[in-house]
Amino acid sequence: MDTINPLEQALHAARALVLADLKAGDVAEADIVSLVEESIASRRWWVEQWPEGVEYVTGLVAQDVKDALLERYGRWPLCPVCTPDPHAGGPHALDVEPELGADPHWVCSEAGVVVAPVGGLGSVAG
Repeated sequence: MDTINPLEQALHAARALVLADLKAGDVAEADIVSLVEESIASRRWWVEQWPEGVEYVTGLVAQDVKDALLERYGRWPLCPVCTPDPHAGGPHALDVEPELGADPHWVCSEAGVVVAPVGGLGSVAG
């Protein structure tokens, strides 16, 4: 019986969680999903170089996709907690915390609250 190695298991989990959050925000378009795949490929190499970092993969993939979306499309994921201030440039994005740690969450740094774990944005009413 073949077992999935911990690296592949972590990469598959990270992909599924970030895709769930993209789907929750109705932004899981093909070109955006390809950003997830680019991050997974990059992080596969990264974890092969530093196996102890396997528990950080989900947060890193979420941050990679957030950064890539900001460069190409705009802020993501938008904060469902705060009311957008039209004078402050509209809605703001959530941040991933911890920046390099296990159990990553989406947080609103403006309100100082945890919004959802990475992969859990679908359960947040927005």
